Amino acid sequence: MLHYLAQQLAERISGFNVFSYLTLRAILAALTSLVLSFVVGPWMIRKFTQRQIGQQVRSDGPQSHLVKKGTPTMGGALILVAIVSGTLLWADLQNRFVWITLLVTLAFGLIGFLDDYLKLVVGNSRGLIARYKYSLQSIVALVAAFVLFEMHKVPAEIALYVPFFKSVAVPLGATGFIVLTYFVLVGSSNGVNLTDGLDGLAIMPAVLVGGALGVFAYLTGNAVFSNYLGIPFVLGTGELLVFCASLVGAGLGFLWFNTYPAQVFMGDIGALALGAALGVVAVIVRQEIVLFIMGGVFVMETLSVVIQVGSFKLRGKRIFRMAPIHHHFELKGWAEPKVIVRFWIITVILVLVGLATLKIR
Repeated sequence: MLHYLAQQLAERISGFNVFSYLTLRAILAALTSLVLSFVVGPWMIRKFTQRQIGQQVRSDGPQSHLVKKGTPTMGGALILVAIVSGTLLWADLQNRFVWITLLVTLAFGLIGFLDDYLKLVVGNSRGLIARYKYSLQSIVALVAAFVLFEMHKVPAEIALYVPFFKSVAVPLGATGFIVLTYFVLVGSSNGVNLTDGLDGLAIMPAVLVGGALGVFAYLTGNAVFSNYLGIPFVLGTGELLVFCASLVGAGLGFLWFNTYPAQVFMGDIGALALGAALGVVAVIVRQEIVLFIMGGVFVMETLSVVIQVGSFKLRGKRIFRMAPIHHHFELKGWAEPKVIVRFWIITVILVLVGLATLKIR
């Protein structure tokens, strides 16, 4: 909106041309989302507290988590409000990728909201039944994949690019692209959701990965930079830098209240939305494998659950003391802040590896 206004004003006052720079708009989007989080956050936390929308704690989990019972949840609504506001104000709203990304993020957020609402407001401890939640996620993911395929303009938009190699691009075709996109979106959303078990554990890796994907979006949308780096050029992806910057600002703003000891938790509404946002951006900029690398903490958390469930069903034995794996380390005696910060450090390393793929080819 402000981007469009600046364009109109620039026709009369040349100084407003500065807002045509993508990098400046990204910075402003991040600051807008951050400030909005600071302003709206305390009010939202008070409202959740008044309505007793509080965290439920597993009786079989770490005993240190009992003090978290009743902590306001569904704070992911704050993240979504901040992301959407920053993006709508500073992005080019004529860009197809901006709208696809926003709609996918909001759709997964709505699924998370239904689950949180049933658990925290209605009082149904099961929340949204697993098969229904998975079915809704699948529908949104498949629709998004189909739309992206139908809207692609060049072969680069539907090819699988392998990092560390200059010219390895696997043509996927309709079926391959839709299947890959489906697994990236559903897998990423559930990976972030499983990671969201400790104060600040999920939001900081999401911010780091989101920021790095913003770099990929900017470079992928620039013909000169993409050609120099040997990555695909997809016209229009640069505008996703504004979305990613909004995600970073919103995430840092939320972390202000979510850091240990947390004043608010994001709930499924935030976790599913953030995971889907990272997934759809990675698909659009053709960096699904790099997302797998940079989001290694999310992958590790997901695999720990799969391994734990598989081992128990096949062997009757558990591999970890508790899954997801962050609880395993807690039960081994690690303090919660130690688990959180060490997982953050791992994410920083993996994000740097992901960014290194831009030059190591």
